[in-house]
Amino acid sequence: MTGNAPSVIDRTVHETNEWLNELAEAIGGSKQDGYHALRAGLHALRDRMVADEAVHLGQQLPLLIRGIYFEDWKPSATPHKQRSREAYLDFVRQKLSQDGSSIEPETALDGVFAVLKMHIDKGELGHVADQLPKEVTEMMRAA
Repeated sequence: MTGNAPSVIDRTVHETNEWLNELAEAIGGSKQDGYHALRAGLHALRDRMVADEAVHLGQQLPLLIRGIYFEDWKPSATPHKQRSREAYLDFVRQKLSQDGSSIEPETALDGVFAVLKMHIDKGELGHVADQLPKEVTEMMRAA
């Protein structure tokens, strides 16, 4: 362990809490709701991009959020073939339901997209948008 490891850990915990608090505020819910929205939204994004682009986005996430993002990822199964807006929302709805969350998928995604816009390089978000179905890109831009 290096001498600066505790400060790296402290910083990522702080950044993760900032993201979750911002997301909770954006969706009008608790920090726990923010976590569920973040997890579902990030997994939906990740699974609709080619592996290289998914990794590029992951590199811009705080360390703890990066772990959430890559949790259970199967790169060989991406990008998902189902690319309609409704399939995207169904995927998020299913993830939220698995977590026991009652957040509406549109609300969760609006919040996730808004927080990503605050923290992720605009160029990288452009690359993400290029990977998504048009209807989902429109949702991202509207958030």
